[in-house]
Amino acid sequence: MRVRLAGIVPIEDGYAFMHRVGVENHPIGEYYTFPGGGQEGKESLEEGVKREIKEEFGIDVEVKKKLYELENIETDQREYFFLCEYIGGEFGSGIGPEFSGDPKYKHRGKYIPEIIKKEDVEKIMLLPHKIRDRFVEDIKSGRI
Repeated sequence: MRVRLAGIVPIEDGYAFMHRVGVENHPIGEYYTFPGGGQEGKESLEEGVKREIKEEFGIDVEVKKKLYELENIETDQREYFFLCEYIGGEFGSGIGPEFSGDPKYKHRGKYIPEIIKKEDVEKIMLLPHKIRDRFVEDIKSGRI
């Protein structure tokens, strides 16, 4: 089973997301997603989240706690979503492979780091839907 790790990063007056634009053959088209990616080697879940956020956003975070877990039997994938605290670094300075300009990533479209205000999170197309709904509910209730 593939393991995907994602971070929920409160920053400034909102949350950090990856805006995905121009993804080839994606049924939704343009959308937002929690920053993250696959677990590598023998790294812990927490180490993987920190690495992915550094690669994608160029910032350092401290992993606080696991908030959500989602298993997709169809794709043989389990996703873990962790609440993180911004520690430092320049937001938007990520150097992950998706920013390399390598043609093999062209079909994945553009990756645009964005901070979405807390009150606007429910207005964006945020994937995965099941986690988005729980996340929005937690924001509204003050749990996050």
